[in-house]
Amino acid sequence: MIEPIFLAEAAVNGLLLGGVLALLALGLNLIFGVIDIVWIAYVDLVMICMYAVYFLVTLYHWPIWLAGLASIAVGTLLGLGVHLLIISPILGSPQLNQFLATGGLLFFLQSFATFLWTTDHRTIRLSLPILEVGGMFLSFARLIAFGLAGLAMVGLYLFLTRTYMGTAIRAVSQDREAMALMGARPQRVYLVTSAVGGAMAGLAGALLIIQYSVHPFFGAAFGPLTFMVCVLGGLGNMLGAFVASFVMSEIISIGGVLISTEMGYVVAFVIFIVMMFARPGGILARRE
Repeated sequence: MIEPIFLAEAAVNGLLLGGVLALLALGLNLIFGVIDIVWIAYVDLVMICMYAVYFLVTLYHWPIWLAGLASIAVGTLLGLGVHLLIISPILGSPQLNQFLATGGLLFFLQSFATFLWTTDHRTIRLSLPILEVGGMFLSFARLIAFGLAGLAMVGLYLFLTRTYMGTAIRAVSQDREAMALMGARPQRVYLVTSAVGGAMAGLAGALLIIQYSVHPFFGAAFGPLTFMVCVLGGLGNMLGAFVASFVMSEIISIGGVLISTEMGYVVAFVIFIVMMFARPGGILARRE
């Protein structure tokens, strides 16, 4: 019999995980909703940003907050570079070619990281406390990550709703024909979208490195989960991705306590398959 306090602690930890997972899913969904290309290598960009924070902190002794800002800058540059060098030349290509190009980038980044840094797991050792709240033990690092992820999502919402470029991005994601009516230049909107998505990847990298070790195949752990959340929420549906992030994180966290950590992911995958049959357009899709 599982004690209720353990279930409550698992639920809170699932909520904290959901915040960072939502950050990843929103960044990927933003790019897909506007550019209409799924960046298969998105979480591997996060991995590169995690390495950037690790080396800045351990080798150059940067404060963690400054290394985090550098990670956001690195992510922005990576987003711009991926768009200019890979995405832009294949925008008019068949979807299979786009899939192969971004999938090839995934294998390149993994091989590149393995060549430079080997497969060793690297961790930033921070002296952060474990908080006890009502008998539950909560990681202060996860609380920080959740809070910063929440602020970033609020900032993204304000950018998309209160600025001209954000309005153009939303218009394109809803109706591509509206772009010409607004007088927005397509390439500029795509470039800004890739930069914003890259910045969110950089922030996610900074928040994940204080919780997990980084290695070249880190994307294999969070990548499938991120795509599962995006599909469950509806590709291009920002609100759906936000809701699906917390649904999946709670299933994984509570399932890990009730059964085992591995089975928690299995249960989440089974529920994902069932939901795709029930609501193939996403959990918030309107019924015809």
